[in-house]
Amino acid sequence: MNENEVLAANLLEQINRGFPVVLASIISLQGSSPRHDGTKMLIGRDGQIWGTIGGSLMEATAIREAGAVLKTGQSRFLDFELNGRNASAPGMICGGNARILLDCLGTEQENKDFALVWYEAVRRGDDFFLLTRIQEKDGGLKVIGHAILYRDGRITGNCALEPPDIAYLRGELHTVSATVVFNIGNTQVIIDSLRKVKTLYCCGAGHVAVPTARIAALVGFRVVVMDDRPEFANLERFPEVSQVIVVDDFSRALSGLKIDEDSFIVIVTRGHQYDREVLEQALKTSAFYIGMISSRRKKAAIYEALLAKGYQQSELDKVHSPIGLDIGGETPEEIAVSIVAELIQERNKKP
Repeated sequence: MNENEVLAANLLEQINRGFPVVLASIISLQGSSPRHDGTKMLIGRDGQIWGTIGGSLMEATAIREAGAVLKTGQSRFLDFELNGRNASAPGMICGGNARILLDCLGTEQENKDFALVWYEAVRRGDDFFLLTRIQEKDGGLKVIGHAILYRDGRITGNCALEPPDIAYLRGELHTVSATVVFNIGNTQVIIDSLRKVKTLYCCGAGHVAVPTARIAALVGFRVVVMDDRPEFANLERFPEVSQVIVVDDFSRALSGLKIDEDSFIVIVTRGHQYDREVLEQALKTSAFYIGMISSRRKKAAIYEALLAKGYQQSELDKVHSPIGLDIGGETPEEIAVSIVAELIQERNKKP
């Protein structure tokens, strides 16, 4: 499961089991850090955690303070300033500061309903905004409610927002790429943009595909593997992936799939002909990333054939081939690391 799935699934499980939890979220961040605005971690009883907000001293402090929040049931902000001794902690912000919301979610029915809505939205792969409405008063913090705001304007939850407030927030959504705080009357609404999980279509189920799929799933891609050989394309060989497809013919490998701008295509079949057939289909999609494993000779031959069929050089220039970052890898595992490193690099460029 990717990070959002882990958080949503465990939030739902803990609350349904009768255990309150703290959702720790980085609301603002100045300086350099391993994580970014909007990063979340779930903290349960006895310091049990799911996810990470960057490790080291800041995370340890959040976990410790979450214990106090669970005892009182009172949410609070944690302001973490890093200077002097703290700034030298491994992985921490040099001369910066962070504000973390420690949001105590009890076992009330409204929190169970919110956890279920969040989990189902993540599981479907929806694009949505997570809303947390708060009020700071007399030095304290009150969390009024939570909601899910979909990009089409639908909203579910208990933020108690009036239609004009929702209309105002919708008009500002274009500015939200991570975490933004808006003022609504004497309250604030914290908005986190949660993009749907990127899907990696791995075309080919050979020796390079196995570690590539495994590592890609580990770093948060939804992975779909396809091949025309059932003895290779099966869940026993790819236990970490979301789906395995046995295709009749590679010339129709991508037929019927919902490939969009959040899709990544990796072509690692067992032969030049199959690579060319899959690449020709991939070029007709709106996939954000297309990569093909190849030698320079193989790439030249495939590109020449596609140019002869009417494809433009500008289309071929968008293809990452040879695939992966140049780290000098030779084994299937090393090649897989280079491929997934490039996938992460490109994913982080996407707005």
